[in-house]
Amino acid sequence: MLRPDLLHPGVVHAKVSLAEASGNFNFSLRKAFGANVYLLGYSCPNMTPDPPARPRRFQLGLVLVVLAVALMPMRAVPDEPAWQVYFSPNHGATKAVVDALDAAKATVLVQAYSFTSAPIAKALVEAHDRGVDVQVILDRKETAAKYSSADFLAHAGIVTLIDGQHAIAHNKVMVIDGVAIITGSFNFTTAAERQNAENLLVIHDRALAARYTENWRAHAAHSIRYAGR
Repeated sequence: MLRPDLLHPGVVHAKVSLAEASGNFNFSLRKAFGANVYLLGYSCPNMTPDPPARPRRFQLGLVLVVLAVALMPMRAVPDEPAWQVYFSPNHGATKAVVDALDAAKATVLVQAYSFTSAPIAKALVEAHDRGVDVQVILDRKETAAKYSSADFLAHAGIVTLIDGQHAIAHNKVMVIDGVAIITGSFNFTTAAERQNAENLLVIHDRALAARYTENWRAHAAHSIRYAGR
């Protein structure tokens, strides 16, 4: 018979069965199949009124079964989503890029078509200044302007490459620490943040990052180092 305990305003958190068992095992399917816990089993006739007689073999068998279930490997708790998505205008895409760059520890590989975002350029330089290996591939149009992001990055000491092998080098990609990929329609520009309808994905996946890194290196191989003006 189940009787609700109405005397305690908080959680009734005891896990006790007078006739059978006690321990840190909650009597739930989640505890039985999803966690490593312990359960103590014993029989004490004096603790319950007129307990029905049970063979000791049955009691021992019950304890062994419960212990076997409790010792089953714990199922992994699902990870947090391995991706985040942002949209523009004005829905945090630039901040997401800057935050990812601020968290970079070892490497940042960039491919960009149009690049006029001051916050993103500043975050790249700051990553470079704290010892992160930052390398950037840009479209050749970035060398046509009087002063461009290519000049800004090159003057900061960042390896800046110009990919002139294609009609346009239209990738918008960052690979950070071999784990995180930033990509989407979002150009690293002020207009993309404030005016355009764009999307940006931040994905955490080593295998996918390796594929993007391989592609980045293939483009770097036919690109030309830019020293700035």
